[in-house]
Amino acid sequence: MKALSFPKSHRLLRPADYGKVFNDVQLKVPHRNFLILATPNNLGHARIGLIFSKKNLKLAVQRNRVKRQVRESFRHQTDLPGLDLVVLGRQGLVSLDNQSVRASMDDLWRRLRKKYAQSQPSGAATPDTAGRGTG
Repeated sequence: MKALSFPKSHRLLRPADYGKVFNDVQLKVPHRNFLILATPNNLGHARIGLIFSKKNLKLAVQRNRVKRQVRESFRHQTDLPGLDLVVLGRQGLVSLDNQSVRASMDDLWRRLRKKYAQSQPSGAATPDTAGRGTG
């Protein structure tokens, strides 16, 4: 069950962490209701930060519900590359139910993996061919 935990090390905690992503966006994954911004990190695992404004989700209950669904979806993504991610909410989120949010996020994680794989040089995508011999 440890693989599905959500420790502090998997979250963007400080404003500097968010600033690093906003200042050096290398991957963007757009969606009608979400936008994921990503930049590589050297930690070996993904970290996530969430931004949902009052402009798009008026009530705190609505913001918390969507954030809870996004966090839970992220928690189940065990094979994401080492990226710092910021998930931004867009207009229209209030009309989505929980299943729609989860389905949208699952699609976004799949597209993020695909974009990341395409952005990597062909030699770096397969570490076995990087010259790591057995002796």
